[in-house]
Amino acid sequence: MRVLKIKGEVGADGRLRLDLPVELPAGPVELVLILSTASPPNGAKYNFADLVGQLEWKGDAVREQRNLRDEW
Repeated sequence: MRVLKIKGEVGADGRLRLDLPVELPAGPVELVLILSTASPPNGAKYNFADLVGQLEWKGDAVREQRNLRDEW
């Protein structure tokens, strides 16, 4: 098994095309793709504002936090 890390570009048609030598014999292979977009400029972080009112906690948050600390 080999791990390859390459950069690619998605075309205007929304398709990612790969053309890379793998030096493997002809036949079936199994691929695992992990797709990631470029990191936001200037270290900008995700804006969670769109989740406001969407998530709901049912329980005692302080007790859960203490339980997590006890696990450490």
